[in-house]
Amino acid sequence: MNPSIARRGLLKGVVGAAVLGFDPLRRSWISVAEAGQGHGRPQPLPRLDGRLTTDPATLAECADDFGHIVSRAPRAVLQPGSIQDIVEMVRYVRRAGLKIAMRGQGHQTDGQAQVDDGVVIDSRALNRIEAVGAGGVWVEAGTTWRALTDKTIAAGFTPPAMTNYLDLSVGGTLSAAGVSGASHRNGAQIDNVLELEVVTGRGELQRCSPSRNGGLFQAVLGGLGQFGLIVRAKLKLERAPALVRLYTLDYDTTDPFFADMKRVALDRRFHHVEAQLVPQTDGSWKPSVMAVAYFDPGSPPNDARLLAGLAHTAAAQMDLPYQAFLARLDPITELQKQLGVWGFPHPWFDVFLPAWATPTYVEDVLSTLTVADTGNGPVLLYPLRRSTHRHPFFRIPRSDEVFYLFDILRTTAPDPAAVQAQVAANRALYEQAKDMDGSRYCIGTIPFTQRDWKEHYGPTWLLFVAAKLAYDPQNVLTPGQGIFSY
Repeated sequence: MNPSIARRGLLKGVVGAAVLGFDPLRRSWISVAEAGQGHGRPQPLPRLDGRLTTDPATLAECADDFGHIVSRAPRAVLQPGSIQDIVEMVRYVRRAGLKIAMRGQGHQTDGQAQVDDGVVIDSRALNRIEAVGAGGVWVEAGTTWRALTDKTIAAGFTPPAMTNYLDLSVGGTLSAAGVSGASHRNGAQIDNVLELEVVTGRGELQRCSPSRNGGLFQAVLGGLGQFGLIVRAKLKLERAPALVRLYTLDYDTTDPFFADMKRVALDRRFHHVEAQLVPQTDGSWKPSVMAVAYFDPGSPPNDARLLAGLAHTAAAQMDLPYQAFLARLDPITELQKQLGVWGFPHPWFDVFLPAWATPTYVEDVLSTLTVADTGNGPVLLYPLRRSTHRHPFFRIPRSDEVFYLFDILRTTAPDPAAVQAQVAANRALYEQAKDMDGSRYCIGTIPFTQRDWKEHYGPTWLLFVAAKLAYDPQNVLTPGQGIFSY
């Protein structure tokens, strides 16, 4: 059976309140059950291969996200049976004066993919992966990186930059950027996209690439859903290694740690590098680096060459299959789900810092940070290189070639006062970072005003506004980011 037909049949069988259309006078949706009962005359929906639903459970799911902090209830959820459904629904909400956003796996932390009173597109049904080869792979936006790598690795290929957590959607990470431990070599995930299909805020399905419709291509990747909804992407692939050697390098002090991080970012001796700041019983934090070299059976890495010149005080190593390395967080996330903390609030803090400022900034933060402040969530640091990033709306520090992503991945008790205290702490930490030429990685929870957004985009702000006017002039797309109020 054609998978598209099977998918459409599944969606049409979903139990829930099917929608006939939107009543512009009452500003409400009219369901099949309400038709003819004095609820007004709806503006009829276009023909859909999937369905629009007002089922309460579906609305509640799309009013929440992994952050569990912000809740904005949509009026309806589109479960698309085709890309054309998304085109039709964007056109429909423009006429009805509504707003719309795409939601993948719901892993945002601050309501970024939520829409108050509008429409959320649940992209999970758009999960087709086309033929894998050396020239890349076309994949629909709702596909998870886990499903994608299962297929690409079986064919001998892998995306050059991967997320640590595999159960994120391709469309979601490409809208944010997708930074990983391989980004010092290969850039973010947005830097490894060959071509896109995008539904703009005008309701136009457009194909774009660096050489075709390049303005839209540059704007959408890392554009936070403001200019178009990514529906398909052609991703670059490289040969997948069979094995990885994972080195764990421990440091007693931060000076040699930061010197080594900068060194390995510039010389690219490792395929993947990330660091964790590990809490100690005396309240201090010690740095530990995970450095990874890819290899195939019979051709192991040269340990002496890879570790030469580094100033770690202890080292350990292990070999494991590449696919197991990609899935290394699975036991941790499964335990969090079993313990129930996966459903706790997650006011994550994520900023980019230039190399010159990072040691001072991180040491200052760690001097007062406690395990209670993180909820036992990890504190991470990724060394990155400015020259590997090419998209104008992915804002990174301007003053150094080497910069860092600094993450405090907080888990907080489900208590409103505790959550707000952590959110306020995030804002204070952001102000410190901004004073050091730092910038926000827009996946976390930091309160932002429109003035903040203007400062965030800095010299590209006018380009950002021009792109919004060109591709989404009625401002119907992705209001949860809070960038535009009109």
